[in-house]
Amino acid sequence: MVTTVGTESTFDKMVQNLLILEHDAMSAYQATIDRLEDPASREKIAAFKQDHEAHARELRRMASSLGIEAPMEGDAKELLTKGKVVLAGLVGDRTVLKAMATNEIETKMAYDQASRNDAAPAEARAYFQKAFADEDRHKQWMDAAAAT
Repeated sequence: MVTTVGTESTFDKMVQNLLILEHDAMSAYQATIDRLEDPASREKIAAFKQDHEAHARELRRMASSLGIEAPMEGDAKELLTKGKVVLAGLVGDRTVLKAMATNEIETKMAYDQASRNDAAPAEARAYFQKAFADEDRHKQWMDAAAAT
């Protein structure tokens, strides 16, 4: 799926859209944790969810400093990101992790785009690069775990 998150022409809207994306991701992560049978995989996914929670906290801080509303939930995409995981849960852990890995593609893309977007101040772009690195690490682990 191609995302336009991170390409916004204003920093305000970028922060809001990234926050919505994070809420969608956290919902999908919780659905994954609830469905995985392997305790080690559940633990790893829970740690990754904490990264998303940290991203959301930083985005809320950015929203506060901008004096804008910080969305507190996801949007309709949440049904897609979480739904893939719920359906995959009927098949098994590998399929759940494959579904989550596809969700990470959009989040990685959004942070990559935001990190290169001149609408964001340099400090925010640096944070977005860190968030991209987190998402890349998540996806790499999920791809490897799903392949075994």
